[in-house]
Amino acid sequence: MSMLVFHNLMTSSHLRVPETSGMNEKPVVVLTGFGPFGQYKTNASWEVVKAVKDLGVDDLGIHLETKEIQVSYKTVLEEIPKLWLEFKPTLVIHLGVSAAATELTIESCAHKSGYRRCDVSGKLPPDGKCVNGVCEDVYSELDLQKVVGDMNNTNIGVSATISNNAGRYLCEFIYYTSLCIDNRHTLFIHVPDIGKPYTLEQMAQGIKVIIGSIMDQIGRNSNCENVQLSAQDQACSVKCNEI
Repeated sequence: MSMLVFHNLMTSSHLRVPETSGMNEKPVVVLTGFGPFGQYKTNASWEVVKAVKDLGVDDLGIHLETKEIQVSYKTVLEEIPKLWLEFKPTLVIHLGVSAAATELTIESCAHKSGYRRCDVSGKLPPDGKCVNGVCEDVYSELDLQKVVGDMNNTNIGVSATISNNAGRYLCEFIYYTSLCIDNRHTLFIHVPDIGKPYTLEQMAQGIKVIIGSIMDQIGRNSNCENVQLSAQDQACSVKCNEI
């Protein structure tokens, strides 16, 4: 199975993978957004996450878990692996706001190094690098062209595009962190600020379409339990004692 996994973390005694869920339980999708930072006293990404939950996802046949993430490198390193362990999600989607975005912008990859902008605590990661993973570039293995096509074929008035530059800040940092856990079930989406040009409801509807598209793509019974690492994947796994 071609996945990038926090191998030591997944097998550590203090952060144990929960036991297998019952066969009749819905697949879990984790959706995160960021808290306030800089000019964004209200972060559109978290507002969209809450709006998706309010919209409801029962018709998608999933269980949705949501989480607001502080714009902090330390918080990402601590909280994201725990989300994967706690919920064993079929899909994790991280949202972030971008002043440059005019569409729902699906990011294709993330990088280990180049993080030179301080977080809300005034901190930087050591040497500007994510301590997780060893691969410099990690790409999502989802069919992003299909996701964009499904999104752009709707009539909700929202369009999507693909980007290969997630910005080398917390948005890219959180994406790299999750891609290093499982790059077949992870996506990052930049959303515009509310009203520039989409309403909150439009963006929530768009994210819901994207969730449905990906769930159809990857299947509804896949999760991150019982992962078997290939030799190549083990080379890109994390050393938990670095966290």
